[in-house]
Amino acid sequence: MKKDGIKVKFWGVRGSYPSVNKDFLKYGGNTSCVEVNAGNNKIILDAGTGIIPLGNTIYQEYISSADNIFDRSPIKLTLLLSHIHQDHIQGLNFFKPINVPSCKLSILGYSGIDKSLDKNLSELIFGKSFPINLIDINADISIHDVSETDVICVNSNSDKPVIKKITEFQDFHTKKDEVIITTLKLNSHPNYGVMCYKITYKNKSVVYATDNECYAGGSKKLELFAKDTDLLIHDSQYTQEDYLSAISPKQGFGHSTFDMAFNTASGANAKKLAFFHFDPTFNDESLSDIENCFSNKKIDCFLAKEGLEICL
Repeated sequence: MKKDGIKVKFWGVRGSYPSVNKDFLKYGGNTSCVEVNAGNNKIILDAGTGIIPLGNTIYQEYISSADNIFDRSPIKLTLLLSHIHQDHIQGLNFFKPINVPSCKLSILGYSGIDKSLDKNLSELIFGKSFPINLIDINADISIHDVSETDVICVNSNSDKPVIKKITEFQDFHTKKDEVIITTLKLNSHPNYGVMCYKITYKNKSVVYATDNECYAGGSKKLELFAKDTDLLIHDSQYTQEDYLSAISPKQGFGHSTFDMAFNTASGANAKKLAFFHFDPTFNDESLSDIENCFSNKKIDCFLAKEGLEICL
């Protein structure tokens, strides 16, 4: 990774539900999870089934750091949830670091207006649907709701992120090795919408915009939020044919087409575009055909795939 840069790794790129068979090996079948490393800060975007192999890797690094459990390197992680639909939280129960007492895991996200994120996670993926409760987890877990007025500051010298309020005209004065995360609420996804995140470190940025459906004329709010970003990771669940199908149209489902994602990236002047959150029925052959259609575009665009790393 370049000095003062950001490294992005994809661990799960599917939407809705995992796809597991031999025709889904090239792009992968796990649901949404992206790892972002900025300096000494590790940030995870969403907790679909892709967080399970990521957790296995983090846990193995922890075990390998020392023979004596008391000498092992502590784990510090920040998990950002875009929303609490199943394909974005279903892997969290099996995330191995939550079994490590020295792990400090900060979970931040948006869960709607009826209950807190803490309450929703406790009810949805622990307790009634899992053998143990959230309060019984060994790791030091803190859970915070975030809104569009919040800025999240992640610093390698602090155990937990700091959430600050910001106005439109406020400037940032970052500390050494500090990551600034800004938020954007989009309402096009059913059940309260989703939160998008812009992760900025030094002079680089990544925008994560999953589960959003663009409007006619483009998503101007998102284009402004993602202006000049180095990498835009954008929902691309459907093809134009699926979206406008006379038999089973997908309009109003809260997801974008590949063309919508490309138009948003163009409007935002993004340097790179990662198509993301693919329909679980799209196999390797169909996704390869789609990728070929965008191979000669002016923007550097590509389909996300499990294991792919991007250094910015």
